[in-house]
Amino acid sequence: MSDHQLRTRTPRAPAAHPRGPRPRTAAALRAAAPALAVYAAVRALGLLWLWGAAQASGKDPLVRLSGRWDSVWYQRIAENGYGHVVTLPGGATHSDLAFFPLLPALERGISEVTPLTLGGAGLLVAWTAGLLAAWGVYAVGAALHGRRTGVVLAALWGVYPTAFVQSMAYTETLFTALAAWALYAVLKGRWLVAGALCVLAGLTRPSAAALIAALAITAAVTLVREYRAGNGLGAVLRRNARMLAGVALAPLGWLAYVVFVAVREGSPLAYFGVQAQWGNSIDGGRALAAFIAGLPLPAALGLCAALGLLGWLVVLCVRQRQPLPLLVYGIAIVVISLIGAGYFGSRPRLMMPAFPLLLPPAAALVRLRSTGRTAAVIAVLASASAAYGAWTLLGAGPP
Repeated sequence: MSDHQLRTRTPRAPAAHPRGPRPRTAAALRAAAPALAVYAAVRALGLLWLWGAAQASGKDPLVRLSGRWDSVWYQRIAENGYGHVVTLPGGATHSDLAFFPLLPALERGISEVTPLTLGGAGLLVAWTAGLLAAWGVYAVGAALHGRRTGVVLAALWGVYPTAFVQSMAYTETLFTALAAWALYAVLKGRWLVAGALCVLAGLTRPSAAALIAALAITAAVTLVREYRAGNGLGAVLRRNARMLAGVALAPLGWLAYVVFVAVREGSPLAYFGVQAQWGNSIDGGRALAAFIAGLPLPAALGLCAALGLLGWLVVLCVRQRQPLPLLVYGIAIVVISLIGAGYFGSRPRLMMPAFPLLLPPAAALVRLRSTGRTAAVIAVLASASAAYGAWTLLGAGPP
């Protein structure tokens, strides 16, 4: 990887403007409008598929989006705080301390100042964060490969096979929005902003570890490169003071919640014990291998092919010479999702925030140089994603 990809820009002083930063924000929003429109359209298609299928089966689509699985746990935390534990028939326990606090805090705050229920507040957060995430995904793609690639990248993220979760009262959109904008801030050299966003991501879900790693590794490579260039250690540290402050800030949200669980449970490793009770311990991929081995041969081959495609996307990201923070973040999300012992059906959605993996196919679609062909591909993918989402949400789950 060349120095150009590893380099993080030094923040420049903002140009003077009588009205401050608002005109720049408005201009950025206008530039992102096509991406947001396409993203909203593909997600609306998913909701229409769900509504039609739910009507045909006599089920309530809103319950499927805000009243099942993890969303129930988040709303219970929002209403009553932490402390709910479910004892399973075999004696194992599931504690709500496995769920991070930012989403339930937002749900409670919104429900207290609006007529929305906790479920409605969760959907408002998820849908608003989905648009902010699409904007951040677009911003990263546009900064690296131009506006058209940014639009296609946002669209591909919206038609991801488990993109129906983006319409649920879950944390995927909130986390992806924070991660995308944090990575964009790193690309622009705004390390304090990136660190602050990383704090919020660390209060959203445990996979913030991937984002923390992206910032830390990028900073370490930058320091080593500058030191090897002949700069004195003191000068290197002074020149990168903001970067170091952002990196030091980044893990504080995740650490704060781990400490909270430790104090509440009276054990320094209590958080990891809670996750282990849910089956979310790290086993290096043994559970995944055992799951594949237990499938019928056709299903096992299909899953191996899907994993091979995932590996090929990672290879393409490396060959594309993505900037280091994106490369580390995307690969770390994939690794975290695959080496855990948790329920296999959740792993595809756990990988959904790894939007940098979609940069190679986005660039390939842009190279078609035909808006009609690109739109047709996205339309087919959106229809398939919508149909699969409706089928999954109306089934037994969990996603």
